[in-house]
Amino acid sequence: MTDAMTALSRGARALFLLGAAVFFGLPLLWLLLAPTRTADDLTTGSPLGFGSLGRVGDAWSHLMSYNDGEITLWIGNSVVYAAASVALALLLCVPAGYVLAKHDFAGRRTLLTLSIVTMILPPAALVLPLYLEMSAVNLAGTVWAVILPLSFYPFGVYLAFLHFQANLPDSLLDAARVDGASELRLFWSVGLPLARPAIALIAFFGFVRCWTDFFLPFVMLSDDRTFTLQLGLMSLLQSTGAVNNSSGFADLDIHQPEAALAGLVACAPLMIGFVLAQRFLRTGLLAGAEKG
Repeated sequence: MTDAMTALSRGARALFLLGAAVFFGLPLLWLLLAPTRTADDLTTGSPLGFGSLGRVGDAWSHLMSYNDGEITLWIGNSVVYAAASVALALLLCVPAGYVLAKHDFAGRRTLLTLSIVTMILPPAALVLPLYLEMSAVNLAGTVWAVILPLSFYPFGVYLAFLHFQANLPDSLLDAARVDGASELRLFWSVGLPLARPAIALIAFFGFVRCWTDFFLPFVMLSDDRTFTLQLGLMSLLQSTGAVNNSSGFADLDIHQPEAALAGLVACAPLMIGFVLAQRFLRTGLLAGAEKG
């Protein structure tokens, strides 16, 4: 009876995993195959057929025909926004997490509570106050209206706090203090080297957040030359034949294959970053797991 229940449990688990793989994998497979085909093939042929690699080059040429290759400008904008926001977030989150974890001061619990509350708030709920704030200092419509709000990352502060609390013994800091190290030296020479897994974790999640954010740039930016890739692709798909054959730019020959290629371009940095950061992510997620 026990063996039968075990076999049934394994079968149910395998069936569930297979269903999940099909459910999530088929759209990704279609996205990978679609740029190799023509729009007519996608409409009349097999949904998962393979065309030719030459079609990928054609699809990219069609994308580049939109506003003199503006898609490359959007890619560059997204890289700048994400890199600057992540750099500023690390400069703020890591020291803040260290201080909250290793120093007792008035208001410490309040700051931790505010970090958690802000972390669980829907990002869309903060966009209007942020827009009003950026407008008050004449930054609305500029790159700083995107970079500065994205640099505010309470989740990163909390990750740094948890890492320092679990992996930086007070005895190690006390020993360094006895040797005459200043508080700044303690952070720079003792805390920071031990925080590399947490830094990688914060940087990865911060990059994903910045790269995929749509609503904040949508509200803050009005000039298409400053658009992020996500925002620019919305403009491209709405104004071409990718989703609306009656649009005024339908003659640019931008249809479903080009839309799929644009989606792959938008996803590629995330996939590459995940592959490159796997070792650090694993270390950061498991840091402190064996502590009692």
